[in-house]
Amino acid sequence: MAHDLIVFGEDWGAHPSSSQHLVSHMAKEREVVWVNSIGLRKLSLSMGDATRAVRKLGAAFRRKAPAPRVAAPGPVVQPLALPMAESRMGRAVNRALIGGKVRMAAAGLKRPVVWAALPSAVAALGALGEHGVVYYCGDDFSALSGVDHAAAQRMEAELVSRADLILAASEMLASRFPAHKTRLLPHGVDAALFGTPVPRPADMPEGGPVAGFYGSLAPWIDLDLVAATARLLPEWRFVMIGAAQTDLSAIEGIGNVHRLGARPHAALPGYAQHWDAGIIPFRDTPQIRACNPLKLREYLASGRPVVSTDFPALNGYRHLIQVAQTPEGFAAALCASLTDTDGPGRQAAVAAQSWAARAAEAAAWIDAL
Repeated sequence: MAHDLIVFGEDWGAHPSSSQHLVSHMAKEREVVWVNSIGLRKLSLSMGDATRAVRKLGAAFRRKAPAPRVAAPGPVVQPLALPMAESRMGRAVNRALIGGKVRMAAAGLKRPVVWAALPSAVAALGALGEHGVVYYCGDDFSALSGVDHAAAQRMEAELVSRADLILAASEMLASRFPAHKTRLLPHGVDAALFGTPVPRPADMPEGGPVAGFYGSLAPWIDLDLVAATARLLPEWRFVMIGAAQTDLSAIEGIGNVHRLGARPHAALPGYAQHWDAGIIPFRDTPQIRACNPLKLREYLASGRPVVSTDFPALNGYRHLIQVAQTPEGFAAALCASLTDTDGPGRQAAVAAQSWAARAAEAAAWIDAL
């Protein structure tokens, strides 16, 4: 019998996370209540944090939430909670605030299991009438940028002890948890979305080969590497798609670097299919060593060549990717990609790794609890 799900994840529709992909498929056979994020961020006086706080407060008190850009698999709950509350009183307040609101939305669920994609979900455990707890670990919260690491680690340790099943997105993450209840669940890919030909976007730069990246322009992106490579290859166009989440001065003022801003997920195949090579210029950090980026399989599903810095999640795909660490190496790999014709091989390598297949694995483990 399928367990219904109470999912604690990031804000629904904010970006197409692995939890959203997986739960969307599992929702075809079970009811789902989605609980928007309970913060893990360090509190600051920044305008971004203030705006986020006002938005969440407004959503928590709004009688009816606005329709998300992507249809949710069930009711979406915006909890009102004290961020990173660890005191006995703070935890009691959050347990009451979150539990009451979620129980109302989940009143009709059958044998619900909590899917906790954020350690902060531990605040509500035991107050929801859950039949089990799954910790879905897709990131290294002890190293994730912008997170209160010490508090996140304490919450994660408690969540791990209370979880009946732990699903880890990478081998490095899986190695940190008790083996008897941990399963490796690598990310999947929408191979049909990224492999079905679509027109070239009108804002794709002309006048030379294009190297492209999409994703958050965050501290773990090596913008110095991008800048130096762009200067070595003035005939290339470097397209950077994504919201700015760090200082971008390293790439500002370079004529062949084009920032296009964020784009909807459904629009990304048009870029990935029509640039000459996709790039993954990650810095070497603990967070990156533990990551399993969605864009890796999406780039491969598009069929275009991929040039990347080195990190463990490339294992299994290294024969399809050119790995470089220096601007000179990146430039040489990009030039070599212009004669690369193994698009079918890249697409074949990820064809069977669909989100539907990954969700079926997760569902089987959950329903066996």
